[in-house]
Amino acid sequence: MKKIRLFIVLFMGINLAFAQNQTQKAAINKVMDAWHLAASKADLKAYFDLMDKESIFIGTDATERWNKQDFMIWAKPYFDKGKAWSFTSLERHITFSADGKTAWLDELLNTQMKICRGSGVLEKKNGKWLIKHYVLSMTVPNDLVDTLVPLKTPAENKIIDSLTSKNK
Repeated sequence: MKKIRLFIVLFMGINLAFAQNQTQKAAINKVMDAWHLAASKADLKAYFDLMDKESIFIGTDATERWNKQDFMIWAKPYFDKGKAWSFTSLERHITFSADGKTAWLDELLNTQMKICRGSGVLEKKNGKWLIKHYVLSMTVPNDLVDTLVPLKTPAENKIIDSLTSKNK
């Protein structure tokens, strides 16, 4: 009888943990979907309210690494025109830290640049998930790399040279 009770307790604990995990995944999906929707609606406040005050956004260009304030300044003219960008998640994977207060994700996005990959870290603060770090990357099919590299080489050689000389 003790073994049956132990089994029931363990089974219930596993089910509870799974349900909590699913609830947290749903909460993060809601945040990320709302974030992408806010950009498509050019809602500056809603978009940036979902980012932590100390967040970082890394864009597709090698020069794009912004803290929240700088990113907001850069993005504001696009939002003011009523058209920022429109990203829709095609696939999203979410993983949690052991304490459940940090989550990281990767997602494939349908964008005006075709498929992009987003990856990010969210932190739960005062019961609310906030985007702490987000990286947006364009995907390149492997069989197109040899075609793409010569197109980006002149612009990126300048960045490489600048960063190499800065780090000497």
